[in-house]
Amino acid sequence: MNEQKKNQKTFRTSLWVTSTYFIEGLPYMIVRFMSSVFFTDMGVKESLLGFLNFLGIPWNLKFLWAPFLDIFGTKRGWMIKTQALITLLVFVITILAGIHPANGGISITKLIAFLFVGLAFLAATNDVAIDAYYLEGLTDKVDQAAYSGLRAMAYRIAVIYARSVLVGIVGISNWFYGFGAGACTMFAFLLLHIFFLPKFEKEKTGPRPRFAEIYKNFSESFLVYFQQKKIVFILIFIATYKLGDELLFSMNTPFLKRYLGVTNSQIAWLAGFVGSFATIAGTMLGAWWIEKVGLKKSIWPLTLLMNINIWAYVVLATFKPLASTHSGIILIAIIHAYENIAGGLGAAALTVYLMRLCNPHYKAAHFAVGTAIMSLGSTLIGGFGGVIVEKIGYTNLFIISFFAALPSMLLLFWIPMDDID
Repeated sequence: MNEQKKNQKTFRTSLWVTSTYFIEGLPYMIVRFMSSVFFTDMGVKESLLGFLNFLGIPWNLKFLWAPFLDIFGTKRGWMIKTQALITLLVFVITILAGIHPANGGISITKLIAFLFVGLAFLAATNDVAIDAYYLEGLTDKVDQAAYSGLRAMAYRIAVIYARSVLVGIVGISNWFYGFGAGACTMFAFLLLHIFFLPKFEKEKTGPRPRFAEIYKNFSESFLVYFQQKKIVFILIFIATYKLGDELLFSMNTPFLKRYLGVTNSQIAWLAGFVGSFATIAGTMLGAWWIEKVGLKKSIWPLTLLMNINIWAYVVLATFKPLASTHSGIILIAIIHAYENIAGGLGAAALTVYLMRLCNPHYKAAHFAVGTAIMSLGSTLIGGFGGVIVEKIGYTNLFIISFFAALPSMLLLFWIPMDDID
């Protein structure tokens, strides 16, 4: 009987982990990936396309408002509210994208760009709520590590869905139907979460906290995090861990579409199925590796494997195989898969490491701080990826990406490792 209850709990946990992390990944992909493909199709030049990486800034700043999710309401409530607003905003973008081909004009393009900025802030808040909800639902460190592979897989399924299904719809129709399908998907998961998502936290009752109490909780959440041993080394490590990998991918869509001649239909299966399944495989393998030998023993090889593969993209940029040829698209697919497997390995290591840094009393704030710092370097430097490409080309951008990855590997000798398992 106990075994049956355990299996039922495992099944229910698997369901909510899958649904929440799918709906964390989808808004992110609409903002960070579909916007890039959309504006590339609209003829925006490389230097401006590079600036789309600045849409990642809300994810870098989300730690500033993350403590409010611990102070007010519940993580579940925050999730549902932000997902409702995201759904509404994607519907508005859908309508404007449908108008754009008919009327054209730079004014609608600018309006859509501004809406993506608002969508980015909402999606980042959704991330904070979901990550904190995960830590509320799974309080045991073993469970957190065990389900990290599933959460990464669910997130990557959303990546596949955005890259393959939604962009594939664009390939056979237009952007109205592509964004529209995304909005409808958001709405379906919103209803699912309203009626079926488990409640782990009790609703906060009684009088609202006073400003002094809010300020105390707000400041204390940051002080606890930044008082950790060797925090300077930790912060630099987190900021630079995926810097090389992220800088490489900052101009990935223009590189594939304009430099190698990949079409939207090819993007749909290449970036969607090939890249995303490769990332899922890498992340699941990384999670399994960490669970078997512990993070302390696995983080070094996982980090090395993630960064050494950047040279494969240097090869791709140097030889420039064209996607219009059979041999060209096969080589592009193989290297793209290889890079995504390696990226998944590193992502698993960093995610578990960030969880280990969280204080149980400040889950939302601490995980938000970690994930915000994680993407800080890639957002700020990646935002100028288009300018770098226009000045020195894609090959040199990818070489720079490898050297940007070296600081994190060196810092593995100095960051605290004794308490991470």
